[in-house]
Amino acid sequence: MKSRRLRTRRVRAVLLASGLAFGLRPAYAQQPIPQLQAPPSPNNPSSVQDVIRGNFVQRLARFYVADWRGKLPAGPATVRRAFDSPIDSPPYPAGDWLYGGSPTIGVPDTTVYPLMTALKLQNSRTKVYGWAKGTYNQSTSHDNNYPLVFASAPNTARLHQVVTFIERLPDTVQNKHFDWGYHVTALYYGIDYRFTTTKGFLSGQLLVSNRTYGYDPLTEYVDLYFPVKDGLNIRVGRFLELPGLDTPLAPANYTMTRSLVYAAEPVTQTGVVATLKLNKQWIVQLGLTAGHDVAPWSSDHKPSLIACLNYSSATNHDNIYACANGINDGKYAYDNVQQYDVVWSHRFNAKWHIASEGWVMYQRDVPNVSQNVENPVPTESGTLGAMCAPGQLRCFAPEYALVSYLNREISPSLTVGFRADLLNDKKGQRTGTATKYTETTLYMNRYFGSTFLVQTDLRFDHSWDKLGYNNGKARNQLVGGISLVYRY
Repeated sequence: MKSRRLRTRRVRAVLLASGLAFGLRPAYAQQPIPQLQAPPSPNNPSSVQDVIRGNFVQRLARFYVADWRGKLPAGPATVRRAFDSPIDSPPYPAGDWLYGGSPTIGVPDTTVYPLMTALKLQNSRTKVYGWAKGTYNQSTSHDNNYPLVFASAPNTARLHQVVTFIERLPDTVQNKHFDWGYHVTALYYGIDYRFTTTKGFLSGQLLVSNRTYGYDPLTEYVDLYFPVKDGLNIRVGRFLELPGLDTPLAPANYTMTRSLVYAAEPVTQTGVVATLKLNKQWIVQLGLTAGHDVAPWSSDHKPSLIACLNYSSATNHDNIYACANGINDGKYAYDNVQQYDVVWSHRFNAKWHIASEGWVMYQRDVPNVSQNVENPVPTESGTLGAMCAPGQLRCFAPEYALVSYLNREISPSLTVGFRADLLNDKKGQRTGTATKYTETTLYMNRYFGSTFLVQTDLRFDHSWDKLGYNNGKARNQLVGGISLVYRY
């Protein structure tokens, strides 16, 4: 997120303030996409073939009609080697408590996609799927909404994402033999590339040319699954940051806008991460990457450690996921923050659950940009410096953040919720302004079938110590917005 943030914030702050009147930029670090299947019904036909007939165009159209009318057939009964899902998906982004850097071990891949069905490949283990997302917002700000991200351009409509993934998930339900999978981003185009760009992966679109819209090869990796303990998965490639509740993937979030917690953290890492499931309750992860938001061939790469522990209670009503992420010497470089992150999720009952996240991050020896020192050290392109004390060429730049989502399922297609969020950017190294930020959001999500999602947010932001909104002209900001996500 930091690339998005760093550059986003860097670029946001830098590019935003320099005339970016468009919009810039987890977490679940895998794709927590709602299942495209209808619930079992005695009135539903026994197979997709009974409903979806004709040529490609007819099959695609009939899939959507059947989906929107609730007439898609239920899939066959599946076997899980994991806890039952604690919440429903849809309407929530994921039914299981997820962890990054791995498929959900022990959970079968039962997703049926419109495009694959139209191609008569719905039973293929290799799947092609994606979505398109657009938004519109009304804001009390006029220049930009930042540090509100994924709707940073005020009072305008934007194409945020057109996404196509090609994916094969390893079979992690069985635990007897090796299996493999892969994930390729065939397309990730839109204004949101500004918040996901990694230095070294086509990053010149943003860091050099400052294009409004662009393409980012967001996630490219292979999964190697071994029958060790309850399952061992090794992921190699570029993947989303492991901890976090928010994600750059449009249908995989509780809200249209992203939290302040997400706006300040990194987005992706490139390297290797091993996920070992010890039993149903415990998972451990270890990894080594090139650092946050940098390619291994980038001059900013540093060998960086990932270490995570995931615990679910015996009832699976509680889950705790803690990570030390991107750990190295912590010295100033492109998005080289040291992150310690904890996510806690709790199911109250079938209709109510809460998900909370907190992290602390820091970077050492960050150049002073306070204009209170002679011969200041220049910052790296696409990054922000720190508001240091007078006379300091460099300084220690820490920040911390907390967010909580309270969710209520009204029906299988409708949810409402409330988010409360705090970010203390103590030296301004993540947003460009050294201040505390808070925001509260009321949100509603409505699914039509499982392929068309409407998200609406009403959000109030406040900066406590300095004017942090509308390019440093306002302390408060009120935004209302709507997001449309169409899946294929």
